[in-house]
Amino acid sequence: MASTERGQAALTRLHAEAAHCRECPLGARATQTVWGEGAPSASLMLVGEQPGDQEDLQGRPFVGPSGRLLGQALAQLGWDREMLYVTNAVKHFKFELRGKRRIHKTPGQREAAACLHWLDSEIAAVRPDAILALGRVAARSVMGREVSVMRTRGQWQWRDDGLPVLVTLHPSALLRGDAAEREAAFASWMEDLSRAAHPPGPGGPAA
Repeated sequence: MASTERGQAALTRLHAEAAHCRECPLGARATQTVWGEGAPSASLMLVGEQPGDQEDLQGRPFVGPSGRLLGQALAQLGWDREMLYVTNAVKHFKFELRGKRRIHKTPGQREAAACLHWLDSEIAAVRPDAILALGRVAARSVMGREVSVMRTRGQWQWRDDGLPVLVTLHPSALLRGDAAEREAAFASWMEDLSRAAHPPGPGGPAA
């Protein structure tokens, strides 16, 4: 079986298993598990933090406001989303109710830790050449330690297994920022993203 077919088979099996995950309380409240999607042998994997309201309802990652901003960035970079693998560190939507609205809440360390084996399984199945970690939760899950996004954004780092990781802001951070500064913030974010087109080779302890 070709590597792409093996990767797809593994991802399909993992998705079915994760659909019933209740290893943390988030799964009981969410509409569904939001699994990753994209090319099963993608050279670049994008990892976000958790699904939002629209992702939870549609069952796909990055389809809400953050996803639209990411899509705009990918289009400007000339990257085909279908050639990437896009997922989240946490697979269920964490929220609090305010009236009828479901307001996003940042996943805690225990919730991210409960989901870590799913993310690790995706990485093992896809076997990307590099990972783009979007936001603090994603960076911590991918790197296995706390990471300062603002100090390390746009810089390549290496996991303990030697896989290169580029850390930058989650698109939601741009949407929450000062509207007057959004254009400059987007341009700076695009600079970070563009570096992911040319990942370094394996490095770190496993090199």
